[in-house]
Amino acid sequence: MIRHRLATFAFLLMIIGATVTVFGQGRPDSAALIKAQREAMATFAFMDGVWRGPAWTMLPSGEKHNIIQTERIGPFLDGSVKVIEGRGYNPDGSVGFNAFGTISYNPATHVYTLHSYAQGNVGDFVLNRTADGYVWEIPAGPMTIRYMAVIKDGTLHEVGDRIMPGKDPVRIFDMTLKRIGDTNWPAAGAVSPK
Repeated sequence: MIRHRLATFAFLLMIIGATVTVFGQGRPDSAALIKAQREAMATFAFMDGVWRGPAWTMLPSGEKHNIIQTERIGPFLDGSVKVIEGRGYNPDGSVGFNAFGTISYNPATHVYTLHSYAQGNVGDFVLNRTADGYVWEIPAGPMTIRYMAVIKDGTLHEVGDRIMPGKDPVRIFDMTLKRIGDTNWPAAGAVSPK
């Protein structure tokens, strides 16, 4: 019985010690986290602006569908997050594709994440910065959809390939957009306090 009480007492001391250690560390410094995010996101400033140009996507039927693609990309939350809206216009002017995404950086893991909403789907994908653009992938069972972009001299060229093990990649998407201007989106839409 004494042994049981000693074990219980030792266990309680261990829990109290761990609790004091956790509270002693305190909450992370939010200003430092935001600063780290803002500094990491600066590498994607070259994406900011309004973009427009031709694009095509391969339909499940194998038919190539041509559209005019637009993108508006801007910083948000004091530059700690990148916000993206893409619209694809059909030849008749109707919107045939609309997507929304954010790019963020996690200082704890040192990973960039693209959070995407498109065609009824939502997902989080690792986004890697390349020398002149970015690459991200969507795992889809045995296949992977890989998107690679190069942004250079006012042109954003992004392609998407379907990759199956043991087979050559199949191009399913291609867009070449020209930067047509600056954007103050989304920060300009803030609601004033009065």
